[in-house]
Amino acid sequence: MNENLFNYILQQADNCLILGQRLGEWCGHGPVLEQDIAMTNIALDLIGQSRMLYQYAAEVQDEGKSEDDLAYLRDAWDFKNVLLVEQTNGDFAKTILRQFLFDSFNCPFYEKLKDSNDERLAAIAEKSHKEALYHLKWSSDWVLRLGDGTEESHERIQNALEELWSYSEEIVNPSEADDDAKEKGYGVDLDAIKSERTDKIKEVLEEATLAVPEGTYNHSGGKEGKHTEYLGYILADLQFLQRAYPGNEW
Repeated sequence: MNENLFNYILQQADNCLILGQRLGEWCGHGPVLEQDIAMTNIALDLIGQSRMLYQYAAEVQDEGKSEDDLAYLRDAWDFKNVLLVEQTNGDFAKTILRQFLFDSFNCPFYEKLKDSNDERLAAIAEKSHKEALYHLKWSSDWVLRLGDGTEESHERIQNALEELWSYSEEIVNPSEADDDAKEKGYGVDLDAIKSERTDKIKEVLEEATLAVPEGTYNHSGGKEGKHTEYLGYILADLQFLQRAYPGNEW
């Protein structure tokens, strides 16, 4: 098994699955029906992306496992997602800000992954990038609406920015798998994404009249399987049926 390729795929698959699960928690609880449906559709897009990636990861692993095994039968320390995506939903503003910080990475990531010398990854990126473009537009628009809206909406999304800012950089800090992927041409250069992402974040925050937090500390560890307590609760919900009734299929 190519362990670095396997972990590289898992990093993105786990990001998409966990954030998709988080967004799915809003289903039926959105502030207005249109945005309730929008968040649910984005959640489905992300879970669909994770499925394509898990299917490929299972083939790379070559142990006779399926996408379901990788999603439902791994423990928290086996997950490679960044800490940002497992943070709680909080209010609508926090959910939006978390989504924007992820989308500002996910969109350029897939755009550059389309040039991968791995045909399977390039094909997954081609499909996923179209969805990521919409996700970034949606979350950017909402950051602007909340930041430049009422006094309360501005305060809420500024608070969300203060809370999540220290989780924002882990996703563009390379792991061993990222470095190997870049070197061998099947992955992307995170330094290139970082500069593009920083420009996008700065542009949107300035237009939204939001102040960038002054702190420079960045949480890390997710790509190495070191997570917050929140991931365990997410997996307890996500994996319950498969673990309670192992091997069942629709």
